Amino acid sequence: MAFTLLGRGKTLREASVIPGFGLTLGFALLGLGLIVLIPLAALALRAASIGPAGFIAIASEPRVLAALQLSFGAALIAAGVNAVFGLLVAWVLVRYDFPGKRLLDAAVDLPFALPTAVAGIALAAIYAPNGPLGGLAALLGLKVAFTPAGVVLALIFIGLPFVVRTVQPVLEEVERDIEEASALLGASRLRTVFSVILPHVYPALLTGFALAFARAVGEYGSVIFIAGNIPMVSEIAPLLIVIKLEEFDYAGATVIASLMLSLSFALLFIINALQGWQRKRFGNV
Repeated sequence: MAFTLLGRGKTLREASVIPGFGLTLGFALLGLGLIVLIPLAALALRAASIGPAGFIAIASEPRVLAALQLSFGAALIAAGVNAVFGLLVAWVLVRYDFPGKRLLDAAVDLPFALPTAVAGIALAAIYAPNGPLGGLAALLGLKVAFTPAGVVLALIFIGLPFVVRTVQPVLEEVERDIEEASALLGASRLRTVFSVILPHVYPALLTGFALAFARAVGEYGSVIFIAGNIPMVSEIAPLLIVIKLEEFDYAGATVIASLMLSLSFALLFIINALQGWQRKRFGNV
């Protein structure tokens, strides 16, 4: 334990063989305050200065509600899709050897390396009605680019590596002996997956889901090229914030930003609570 209860003969922190706890903690809190806490506090104070009536009036605008609904709804859908396909990609990379495995492993990180504008332009060119995949979808009566479906597609593209790189190291630590033991005890493959493998992977999978969701909610560059940016249809909340700032509507931009911050924090808190419950239920598996 790093800390003990205060009391007679007790200290706040046990002695450590590595000195410098106070100094490092001070620098950590200073950096956290300057980079994260102070800007967020300034945003909250600026939103509070508008007043409850003004805040509610801006937050209840149909255009603002539609943008928030699209941003958070598309982010949740994309994170859910990435959780499934990211787990499958990580499983393939960990458990199988095949030609081109290293190339596939490197390709997973492409959304990290690509500028978001490049990703958006590429997706728009491919899935536009006159693009190769967009034209094929048009023959089936589907439209991807310049619709909410295009927003989800862009968010899936940029969020997949978060799930793969979070789950992959955990799968590498899962020994195959427990799967073989499960099979010898008569469990089916499906039961082995859900009862033996997933309890090990589930906390990491939730972490990857949370990271993909957090990235998707605030994504801007890769989305605006394929979304179409039609108000009340395919306009995302980050774009609406930029529009408010260009119109010198700082109050409106602040309200939307504070709403995004509050909703994101609430959802991430729920996800972290689920992770804690999962660890408590399954122990250290």
